[in-house]
Amino acid sequence: MKLLFSSLLTVLLMATASSQSKLPYYEIPEASAEFTAGTVASRMVDGLGFRYYWATEGLIEKDLGFKPNNDARTTIETINHILDLSQVTLNAVLNKSNGEKQPEMTFTEKRKKTLENFKKASDILKLSKDLSQYKIIFGEKEFPFWNAINGPIADATWHVGQIVSFRRSSGNPLPKGVSFLTGTVKR
Repeated sequence: MKLLFSSLLTVLLMATASSQSKLPYYEIPEASAEFTAGTVASRMVDGLGFRYYWATEGLIEKDLGFKPNNDARTTIETINHILDLSQVTLNAVLNKSNGEKQPEMTFTEKRKKTLENFKKASDILKLSKDLSQYKIIFGEKEFPFWNAINGPIADATWHVGQIVSFRRSSGNPLPKGVSFLTGTVKR
């Protein structure tokens, strides 16, 4: 019985590690050969996804509960906010209304969903020839895609920086070997 349990546990841990390694943005995708509005917007989202991946990689419970003062959000509250911003960004390129509540998720599930949202949005943008077709929609209010750039994309980038600062303050700095300039990881 112990052997069976050990075997099942090993398989489960390997499957978890394998699924984690398949998350988008371990490294930034290869840049497009051409510069268009769509490929530039896509690259902005890719840069955000890469930074988010590494800002959240290896966070532990102590990090998730950290907040620098009583007026600030905790790291997990900031992660929740970035998840919402990633959904607004994806919904903009899907021309889908916002307001749908996220289901309850673990930190790992939130991280995965956020990265997948950024990747889907980036893939759509990369192929886009006309960004003016995309709108942020809140009920009856619509905002042009410009507002996605200075709104949820810029805001999420800002908050990713907060996570980096928070994790450093809680004693868990970023993993070594990550180059944000090149979007690569030294092996």
